Amino acid sequence: MSAIPRRSFLGAALATGITAAGAGRAAADGIAARIGRVRVVREDHRVIVIGSGFGGGVTALRLAEAGVPVLVLERGRRWPTGPDSETFPHASAPDKRMLWYKSAPELFGRSVGFDPYPGLLETVLGDNMTALCAAGVGGGSLIYQGMTLQPAKEAFESQLPPELDWETMNRVHYPRVAKMLGIAVAPDALIDTPNYTAVRVFADHVRRAGLPLSKIPMPIDWNYALDEIHGRMKPSYTNGDGSLGVNNGGKHSVDVTYLAAAEATGLVRVATLHDATDIERAPDGRWIVHVEHIDERGTVVENKILTTPALVLAAGSLNTTRLLMRAGAKGKIPDLPDGLGGGWGTNADRIYTWTCLDADFGAVQGGPVVYGSLDWADPARAATVIQASIPPMGLDARTTMLVGYGVSDARGRFVYDSAADDARLRWQHDGDAVAQNGWIGPLVRRVAGPAGLLFDTTAVAPTTWHPLGGANMGPVCDLVGRVHGQRGLYVLDGALIPGNCAACNPSMTIAAVAERALDELVKTDVGQLI
Repeated sequence: MSAIPRRSFLGAALATGITAAGAGRAAADGIAARIGRVRVVREDHRVIVIGSGFGGGVTALRLAEAGVPVLVLERGRRWPTGPDSETFPHASAPDKRMLWYKSAPELFGRSVGFDPYPGLLETVLGDNMTALCAAGVGGGSLIYQGMTLQPAKEAFESQLPPELDWETMNRVHYPRVAKMLGIAVAPDALIDTPNYTAVRVFADHVRRAGLPLSKIPMPIDWNYALDEIHGRMKPSYTNGDGSLGVNNGGKHSVDVTYLAAAEATGLVRVATLHDATDIERAPDGRWIVHVEHIDERGTVVENKILTTPALVLAAGSLNTTRLLMRAGAKGKIPDLPDGLGGGWGTNADRIYTWTCLDADFGAVQGGPVVYGSLDWADPARAATVIQASIPPMGLDARTTMLVGYGVSDARGRFVYDSAADDARLRWQHDGDAVAQNGWIGPLVRRVAGPAGLLFDTTAVAPTTWHPLGGANMGPVCDLVGRVHGQRGLYVLDGALIPGNCAACNPSMTIAAVAERALDELVKTDVGQLI
């Protein structure tokens, strides 16, 4: 049984030339001495945003709409798509495009040997947990399946500060995100086709178990999938091959929604292949960002020292936290909040393969996601299970993927390792055991039914695609991302979210929290700190 599931899971600066003062100049001279002939460039900017995912995309657009010029630093490359393109790697045939060149050379518990490349995924190895984060313009929206779920009020308030005001977010900010991403559910005309047999079998099992069944809102133009069915494009959605990016387009990722709108204002520049390696506070109170500008082999072609009065960290839970902790440990940013590095969680992620012995799935499984069961009646035990397609295997293995998550109070933390000059993730071996054994796992087993065989891939290779926390609202930041005691420093990404998104994947909540934050920051900080 193990060979099939393991294979399935593996498938599954606008201004220039301005010299930084004081410490920035000294740091530049030191870097220049070490790197020889690689030039050092100094620039000054009104606002710098590190990261181009949901938090960075929202920030760039809303500040630009307020008339503020923004530089967005993205360590990865652009991934443009279009009908019949070959932009993204195929999950069934991984290549160098999959892995970020500084990443640990491991995916899902297995070593890989790709050539250096600014690929889509970075694997961050911690104690008892491997966390995944994205690289590329659009961040995690490039590779996420796209489930766009809004938490129920009671579960939301059990995991996030009630002061966020779910009622207002429900009325204003969540709908705003939904409109920007163009979310829609799959049409029945698609679900009824042979490629979506696995989808229909899942739905039948959910109904048979007496559980709620929902179509999952997705940031997708489903006409692309229908065009594939009718032979107008080669398969990308309809053969389950979109788990590492949808080649045909039609997926409303951040690069083609928030960032495209931001760049269209003329006030936002996205600098690709710009890897922010360190941050510090200058003697004059501004922020200094040290950047390696790389080529597509990972070679540093230029070092940049950028200064700004307003720095927004939106590099994701892992890299935002690591940047802050490295700066704090080395005295580059004194007096960071004591809670930095704590409150980290996996969002209670669990990925199973399900082999169904009482029905055929077909050799091809359409996707990416159509149905899920949202078992949210008890907010303290809320859990979600979603069926996700797997790449074509050339035969009907009667196996598909089930993704589960739910509310969980388990938290880990980052600890600075001076030898590595990095923050290391620490997670308890049985971190999410209460939630997994109490309500998430039982929900998945009810769906699979007595004739279903489940293989828990997360138990074999503990992994999360949804790392959250590390610079949490409350102990580290206020509710709009201002870092306590650090004028002009903001966190607006998954690092701000305290470990769990209330039985939902976190993309919509990260974006909605950022939208809420920018409403206030435009009113209060633009013209003062920004």
